[in-house]
Amino acid sequence: MIMRKTLGLASMLALLGAATAAHAGNITVKGSDTMVILAQRWAETYMKQHPDVTIQVTGGGSGTGIAALINKTTNLANSSRPIKGEEIAKAGANGVDPGEFKVALDALAVVVGKDNPVKELSMQQLNGIYRGDINDWSEVGGKPGKIIRYCRESNSGTYVFVKEHVLQNADYAADCQTMPGTSAVAEAVSRDPKGIGYGGVAYFAALPAVKVLPIKKTDSTPAVFPLKNGKPDYEVVWSGEYPISRWLYMYTTGKPSPEEKAYLDWIMGPAGQQVVAEVDDGGLRRRGVERVGVLDDRALRAQPRGQNVEGALLRIATVQGFENLRPWRQLHVRVAA
Repeated sequence: MIMRKTLGLASMLALLGAATAAHAGNITVKGSDTMVILAQRWAETYMKQHPDVTIQVTGGGSGTGIAALINKTTNLANSSRPIKGEEIAKAGANGVDPGEFKVALDALAVVVGKDNPVKELSMQQLNGIYRGDINDWSEVGGKPGKIIRYCRESNSGTYVFVKEHVLQNADYAADCQTMPGTSAVAEAVSRDPKGIGYGGVAYFAALPAVKVLPIKKTDSTPAVFPLKNGKPDYEVVWSGEYPISRWLYMYTTGKPSPEEKAYLDWIMGPAGQQVVAEVDDGGLRRRGVERVGVLDDRALRAQPRGQNVEGALLRIATVQGFENLRPWRQLHVRVAA
């Protein structure tokens, strides 16, 4: 439940006290299909530790989650891409000031059928395939045959990420077949010996029906495999050797309620990041990342950069590099863990 500035005092509490208490422990989370397994595991683990809290998690895509956040029909939105400027504007027009949390690092895997002889692809080849410039497997070292392209729907953060970072903002090929989720991509590629698809590497790691391909950053660099011993290899992601990776985000509708803040603090802390590691996403604490305090505007104005501002912290994260998003400005300071 989001606490609103217009709530009254004693009279309002008297009228709404019972209803508020009944729903105070409810948190709804909606959005990214890439994150849905991780988000469900977070919710399950947290609810076991906090039986008075109910967390409901649904997917639908990053755009769907952010739209629900803008419309105030979810408390938290999961997204595999950063919120867009136009979405921030729409949110502001509806009285919503999104707050951003980076919660995990994710690598995208490129998959083909398990019997496809192609051994690797470069980013340039992947660009050509999904733009429609490369249309036959023989052009990239495979057997002759038409390439069947599978992609995510346009409301997916993964779709947007690939468009921006692989296609360099060019359009997808017109014949690219859109799939409603990563599981649908996996199913389609596993049944299509000429198919190619993409999605979160953790999802594909344990699927023998598809083959994850090593990817070359440039034509002159070695191909890098995003798996190690059958699990995602996040060392090559953190180092930048593997070229297709991104942050995963959670967004609030404004200043989190006490319940939301407690949940987000838990996700960013050791217990939540242990769940990340178990689900095989890229935990934030693997590289010893410093804690970062996120401050409200008054605290930011009152404290020079670099000073100890522990007393002014609204929430604690475990990752550097937040972009400036309202309602909080960001100040990166070393604080006690």
